[in-house]
Amino acid sequence: MKKIITILIAAIVIGVVGYFAFVYYVPYSEGYRSGELIKFSRKGVMVKTWEGQISQGLSGTNVFSFSVEDGEKEIIEKMKEYQGQYIKVTYKERYATFFWLGDTKYFITEVKSEKSPIFRN
Repeated sequence: MKKIITILIAAIVIGVVGYFAFVYYVPYSEGYRSGELIKFSRKGVMVKTWEGQISQGLSGTNVFSFSVEDGEKEIIEKMKEYQGQYIKVTYKERYATFFWLGDTKYFITEVKSEKSPIFRN
């Protein structure tokens, strides 16, 4: 009986660890988006996460919501600096997310400032 319980507990632990590893390390998709950075904030009650939005149109009807992991200090600083500017981001989409990482499944891995194709100076 002890052997069956031990095997069952080990299988559950391996399954849970496998699920977390799969969700965190295996991206569903990777891509690029560009637009005006309209929102970037640290929010949450018990666990604070960095969340933002990019407007991809003139009227703001097409909004891309994203998260930034706490360990990405350089990206966080750039986002603060680029607030209100036109940017291009590289992101990875996960199958799911965990509450301590962010609210969305889209996580920014790189950000750079670009010239707006709409408002040219």
